[in-house]
Amino acid sequence: MSNIKDHELRYQLANELHARPFPALSAPCFAAYIAIKRPTDAAGRDRAEDRAHLVALLDRFGAPHPATGANHYFGEIGKYQLKWEQHTEFVTYTIFGDGNAEKPFDPKVFDVFPADWLGQAPGVRVTSALIRVERMGDPAAMRKKLDDWFVSESIAASTVLDGAAVVAGDFRIDAGGHMRFAVFAGEDISERRVGRIVTRVAEIETYKAMSMLGLARARSVQARLGDIEDELSALVRGLGGPDTRHEAQLGELLHLASELESLNAQTSFRFGATGAYEAIVTDRIAVLREERWEGRQTLNEFMMRRFDPAMRTVKSVDRQIDDMAMRAMRAGDLLRTRVDVERSAQNQKLLESMDRRADLQLRLQETVEGLSVVAISYYAVSLLAYVAEPLAYKFHLDKSWAKAALVLPVVLVVWLTGRAVKKRLIHK
Repeated sequence: MSNIKDHELRYQLANELHARPFPALSAPCFAAYIAIKRPTDAAGRDRAEDRAHLVALLDRFGAPHPATGANHYFGEIGKYQLKWEQHTEFVTYTIFGDGNAEKPFDPKVFDVFPADWLGQAPGVRVTSALIRVERMGDPAAMRKKLDDWFVSESIAASTVLDGAAVVAGDFRIDAGGHMRFAVFAGEDISERRVGRIVTRVAEIETYKAMSMLGLARARSVQARLGDIEDELSALVRGLGGPDTRHEAQLGELLHLASELESLNAQTSFRFGATGAYEAIVTDRIAVLREERWEGRQTLNEFMMRRFDPAMRTVKSVDRQIDDMAMRAMRAGDLLRTRVDVERSAQNQKLLESMDRRADLQLRLQETVEGLSVVAISYYAVSLLAYVAEPLAYKFHLDKSWAKAALVLPVVLVVWLTGRAVKKRLIHK
């Protein structure tokens, strides 16, 4: 057994399951988080630029570089810890530090990311967040803090992991340009568990923000879809009428179908990604095992009221594009069938017209043949009359009778000869 060869990817794939450990965090502490995405063609971007941007940050602190081709990194930069992850469309940076600023959610906390380094980012900010971790205290004091820190109308707060901590946030961008979340950790909670909670909160915000990009795309195509819907309905209503513009209608229908296919191509990746991100948001909230705290709405309830309708809009637009494409295809099949039937009827009429013309040509030809027999016979009788006249004179016959006697035999010979020639031509 010791001599068996391992699959070349065995260790790499096994280690992948353990490559992204949760940080160990001790309250009080904080996390500053940012997700960066290319404005266009994010999935096809040059990922070497993402790594180069990470290396530029690590070099400022003399920290070791990630392995070539790595899509995640965790290490120390000065007195902080840095977690970097590269995803299909975006990269995330999270810096963890001990202690908290005296002013809750002070924008200066985000200065752990150098301003000039952020300005050189190969992309734009999708979201950023400040996460403040404190020890769980008196419920009244915690309630007052949340009332001071967050917008009461939007705040979501719940106990998580069987009462191990309280997580709260209002999912609003503050004056510093960041989302804000608070985590109140219980006395008995482990450092790894605090790290998992903070990481889950950051992931919920990131994938929520990425999902909402699908809503923006859906809204951008809704107006045009409405116009296409009206045009398609008008075309379908006209299919049963006596209109003779069916080929023109077919051209218009093919134009609408091609436009729908173009819209589908433009939105399929974004809508598909939105569905995947939505599933991750739901999964990350589920693993927190929320329970209601102080009568506040939970994260799940917030998402159900605010986030889920947006996702349903995206799914609705996606289905609308597919349904309209199918309608256009069915209408096109019906219209093509009607055009084919009309063309068949036209072809039938054309064939009937050709039959009539052929019949007339045949009759004309027979008439011409008859006249030809008469004409040829006339000339043949005239020629033979020159031969018959001397004979008629010798036998004392009237030349008119001699000439008349030649008519029937000559006509019969000419007619038989013409018929024989016609038969040979037909058989050829």
